[in-house]
Amino acid sequence: MTVLDWGIVVAYGLLMVGVGWYYSRRTSTTEDYLLGGRRMASSAIGLSLFATLMSTLTYLATPGEMINKGPVILWCVFSTMIAYFIVGYLIIPHFMKLPLTSAYEILEKPLGLRIRLLASGIFVVARLMWMALIMYVTADKLIIVMMGWPETAVPYISLVMGLVTIVYTSMGGLKAVVWTGVVKSFILLGGAVLVVVLISVKMGGVGAWWPTEWSPSWDQQPLFSLSPTCRATVVGSLVFMLVWWVCTAGSDQMAIQRYLATRDAKAARRAFRMTCITDITVTLCLGLLGFALLGFFRSRPQVLADAGWTIARDADKLLPYYIIHFLPTGVRGMLVAGLLAAAMTSLASGMNSSCSVISVDFIDRFRTGRKAEAARVRQVKVLSVISGLLAVGLSLLMSRVSGNVNELCVRINHIFVAPLFCLFFMALFVPFATSFGTGAGALAGCTVAVLIAYWDQITGGPVPSFQWISPLALVADLAVAIPLSWLTARGCRGRSRSPGAGNPAITVDEERGTVS
Repeated sequence: MTVLDWGIVVAYGLLMVGVGWYYSRRTSTTEDYLLGGRRMASSAIGLSLFATLMSTLTYLATPGEMINKGPVILWCVFSTMIAYFIVGYLIIPHFMKLPLTSAYEILEKPLGLRIRLLASGIFVVARLMWMALIMYVTADKLIIVMMGWPETAVPYISLVMGLVTIVYTSMGGLKAVVWTGVVKSFILLGGAVLVVVLISVKMGGVGAWWPTEWSPSWDQQPLFSLSPTCRATVVGSLVFMLVWWVCTAGSDQMAIQRYLATRDAKAARRAFRMTCITDITVTLCLGLLGFALLGFFRSRPQVLADAGWTIARDADKLLPYYIIHFLPTGVRGMLVAGLLAAAMTSLASGMNSSCSVISVDFIDRFRTGRKAEAARVRQVKVLSVISGLLAVGLSLLMSRVSGNVNELCVRINHIFVAPLFCLFFMALFVPFATSFGTGAGALAGCTVAVLIAYWDQITGGPVPSFQWISPLALVADLAVAIPLSWLTARGCRGRSRSPGAGNPAITVDEERGTVS
């Protein structure tokens, strides 16, 4: 890294802080801070949601997965296409009917306050773990690899990333998060294309790196297998990613907050379509990038040998290694800045969505009396700072989770994905859903997810496939929630109670701007 490269990285960090300062002067209400005034452009929202979901984890994991495990991961693009129609036409309209701020407000009418708080709590815990994982992986798998720094530097790198993100997110709110996400989307796409082009030019064309034979390690991923220890299959990839897309886009505050920032259901659907198109494009580009890196380092075996690395063991590190050692000055700094921005934009989204949920579901829901708007804005800003600091603290514990980047991400991030979505599924699509049945289902889903994700550490047995985590958690959750709800609802028939199993009807509090 030259002085010019470091200058670009620092300038980009200052630009992000400047964006936060700019929008801080144009944010006077909590609706502006948390939802961008509900009038943001669909294209910007769609790119921002993509930038949020495409974190540094995914950006590093996809080429590494292609190199080490083969092209099976690319089948997920078909899952994205299917998910667009399910989410766009069956789920998004439900959230756009009411003036929500937190997605979990919609759960209180059909399922009661306890389920609303359960969903909010699950989301906050899941987001804090996810933000901590992003900081750890960016520091451990990216920065110290590229810079050659010792592992003892990881906590300090996480702290710097967290503090910069806290500053611009707490100042500018959702608008700052959205527009920095738009910039990040173009950098990520442009960076992947640029590296592929440079490798092609260096090697004399695409044909020089395009794989002409099937690597033996790729045979571990067949079309289909019922073996729980078969790491990945084609069918498993399709099902796994479809479940992830639908569950995330249909229950995660980070996604739903983006829909609510648009004008109506049609605009929200356009935003989600932009997210899906961008995700498919970048995923395919990252797949090509994985093949290009594989061909490049196979043609230069001595390069990795000198570093003490192998392609099979260190596939996740090849992209950052190439950026530092083979990109020209200036371009290197831009890509490093882009990768850091990828991490910080995802962190910013997690902070902003977490503070909105904590503020609306845990503070405003129980507050009596009216609070001045300026005081509410200060409240959400403080909560944004606190959530960021908690994530920084948790990032110090992430080194204890084993696996490559892809497995590390899935093990931690997918524990709560399906159980959280099932709360919404029961509330929106099961008319006899009860609080008891739904809560029991969520407990069953989380238990199954934890057992699969950490089976080897719990029992010392073989490692099960990460692709079973969300699908089986979804099945277990609904298999418990639906029958128990039917039984408990049937047992309550004939009793004197109000509609909705005694749960309060939805009301809109104009003073607090909440729905309960």
